[in-house]
Amino acid sequence: MEWQMWFTIASVVLMFVLLAKSNIGPEWICMGTMTLLIGVGILSPSDAAAGMSNKGMLAVAILFVVAAAIQSTGAIRLITFFLSSRVKSTASAQLRMMLPTTFLSAFLNNTPVVAIFIPAISAWAKRIKIPVSKLMIPLSYSAILGGTCTLIGTSTNLVVSGIFTKETGIQIGFFEIAKAGVPCAIVMFASIFILSRWLLPDRSSAIEQMGDPKEYTIEMQVDPSSGLDGKTLTQAEFTEEFNINLIGIIRDGRSIPTIDTGKTIKNYDRLIFTGGADMVSELQQTKGLTPVMDRMFNISTPRPDRCLVEVVISPTNQLIGRSIVGGHFRQLYNSVIVAVSRAGSQIKGTIGDIVLQSGDTLLLETHPSFYERQRNSRDFYLISQLEEISEPRYNKAIFAIVVLIGMVLSASIFKINMFQAALIASSILLITRCITPVQALKSIDTQVLMVIIAAFGIGKAMQTTGAAEFIAAQMVGLAKDNPWLILSALYLTTSILTEMVTNNAAALILFPIAMATAQKLGVDVTPFIFAIMLGASASFATPIGYQCNMMVYGPGGYKFSDFLKIGVPMNLIMWITASFVIPRIWPF
Repeated sequence: MEWQMWFTIASVVLMFVLLAKSNIGPEWICMGTMTLLIGVGILSPSDAAAGMSNKGMLAVAILFVVAAAIQSTGAIRLITFFLSSRVKSTASAQLRMMLPTTFLSAFLNNTPVVAIFIPAISAWAKRIKIPVSKLMIPLSYSAILGGTCTLIGTSTNLVVSGIFTKETGIQIGFFEIAKAGVPCAIVMFASIFILSRWLLPDRSSAIEQMGDPKEYTIEMQVDPSSGLDGKTLTQAEFTEEFNINLIGIIRDGRSIPTIDTGKTIKNYDRLIFTGGADMVSELQQTKGLTPVMDRMFNISTPRPDRCLVEVVISPTNQLIGRSIVGGHFRQLYNSVIVAVSRAGSQIKGTIGDIVLQSGDTLLLETHPSFYERQRNSRDFYLISQLEEISEPRYNKAIFAIVVLIGMVLSASIFKINMFQAALIASSILLITRCITPVQALKSIDTQVLMVIIAAFGIGKAMQTTGAAEFIAAQMVGLAKDNPWLILSALYLTTSILTEMVTNNAAALILFPIAMATAQKLGVDVTPFIFAIMLGASASFATPIGYQCNMMVYGPGGYKFSDFLKIGVPMNLIMWITASFVIPRIWPF
């Protein structure tokens, strides 16, 4: 199989080059490579399709649903109370933020964890007067490190362990990787605190640098469930000090000025805020605050199934010159206006009394079908769906956490297969409406799954053609049959490839090389497998290597070089630490 081996190696090298240099999605590049190998007869259709039925891959898909349920119930937001207290230094702020992030990322997909913490930390950074650029990279790194501590911490851990079990019959324990992951995380925490002082920039986010061109007016009502009754504006953090601009309170039909921050809030007060779209979104998801919903404002769509849509009123709209209430906007469009902006400035008065003008920008709560119904309408200049409202179901947050804990205990203590445990947990969360079927489907990251499926097939091709064995022989020769050097080289190779491509692709392509290397040396393959798991997760040097890094890129106001400055030293420290720790825990 000489030509098949060289063709496979060349195809994989080309794949890595395209993943590193091309703007084409990684799922299409990996799928294209697998298709090429099928086309020339190297890979059989059955081997190519094997990844689709792998329990590890299926467990990853189901865990996306579990993580989304934890997000939709607001369970993660219960952790943000850690960010409420005053801090005196950047290091203490980083520690207060990183500990809960690392813990949560060990049991949930780190992407939704980072997504929820980004706006909370952006606002917190302003309050405590610490540059957001000092916090966003540590946020991403702590989420990455959390993934090295459990079997479900990252999709890579779960998939690689699934192949390992299939190949060897040995099942990796839920917390087995924590034996190396926790010591590495402790070392990396210390490194972040030391290096960030000099290597992280002092910079604001891209949004802060540009400024928000629109300022909306939004009216919210205080529900008894909010816990705000009797609190002052300062205690509720509804002041400019907390980057919240509350311009008025309406109580029993009377307008109360908000100049005195000692004013107390009462249940059923109507609070009028002004601010950007990010503030509107944050208020929408604040427990106990709901947009004003009088009988004239109510719409038939249940609130959890609504989305947030931005529209611009056109000159031909029939409601121009009429108030929002008087024009019966809700009846015409089955939508609730939650915020209004006019020429980038605030509008005085309550939402219902605002008289619409051409060019007004409105934020609407509506059904997702609104876009399809109105996109060709002459009533609006622009229609863009910003995000789902999905007001957190706080009443089910504790239940969702209990289900998550039950899933973890089932997989770790009772030794239930991770696929079964995740399937049962997701079913319970769906049945109890902690998450809707629509949200569940949207939560599944098909890009990640496609990369995993393709990488399975490519790894199989490397195995059957002898490409993996050939590369392993070269590594053994260079390392002089020293398993320590080979493990260190394998870790470094995985880490470098992960920075350029994706963690799943790098790990799954290197897996057969690790198996072949262990066989040639006549040693246990286990330490090599954990080296691949940790190496694939230790992506600190570029924003493209790990999705969490890319997510904080803009909010932190970073440049590409900022990741290199702190990430390269972090990668080197992790490489040295892992090369030292892994063989001592899992001997050759």
